[in-house]
Amino acid sequence: MFKLDQSITRLSDSPITRCRAVFFDVDFTLIYPGPTFRGEGYHAFCARYGIDVDPSAFERAVVSAAPLLDGPEDTPYDAEIFVAYTRHIIEQMGGRGGQIDACAREIYAEWAACQHFELYDDVPGVLRALDAKGIRIGLISNSHRCLASFQSHFELQGLIAATVSSSDHGLMKPHPSIFAAALQLVDVRAAQAVMVGDSVRQDVEGALRAGMCAVLLHRGQTPHPREQDLAARGVPVIGSLKELTDLIW
Repeated sequence: MFKLDQSITRLSDSPITRCRAVFFDVDFTLIYPGPTFRGEGYHAFCARYGIDVDPSAFERAVVSAAPLLDGPEDTPYDAEIFVAYTRHIIEQMGGRGGQIDACAREIYAEWAACQHFELYDDVPGVLRALDAKGIRIGLISNSHRCLASFQSHFELQGLIAATVSSSDHGLMKPHPSIFAAALQLVDVRAAQAVMVGDSVRQDVEGALRAGMCAVLLHRGQTPHPREQDLAARGVPVIGSLKELTDLIW
């Protein structure tokens, strides 16, 4: 894991020391899927469509499907991208038959429902700490989830100053325009803002190209494979959002 003292040293030499806004990715950064979107949940979805799948193959299927979400930088938001991603997971779990597409579409639709997700324990305290410092907080998500209902469902009202979802904006991260739109909403220059997320390509690379600083959140138990490369570029890798408050001045 990236050493915290090294992160502070590197960030203290950058514009992040004059940070006025912090933007967060949502899925797998602030929230994580509950049982509905794990192996047994997929099994239940598929069973309703007469599709037999192996729940134990779910994790491998998700890894296999991940490249489907990495389209060109100028990719417009399209539900079909995520339906294809979900369909691939079902097929890799052993699903067969003519009902796979219908099942994948139902799973995609349900992904927008907040009640299927859990908030990471470190989120409320960190958002409150940033807010107490006078830092504006925003959300930038590639999801079609309603970000207003997200705030109310997880009792985060009053903490989040701006939200941009790719389904409303039209283009997905890492396109710089979605970051520019978020910056405009909080009236903060790119050099005074940081993006925090779990994706190197969508969150880190996108933010850096937009002129922002970035922090990669890697909650895994093993070091991130690009940790050294990111460190050399001045991008801290943190294992918990609690580490973020020590990086923001």
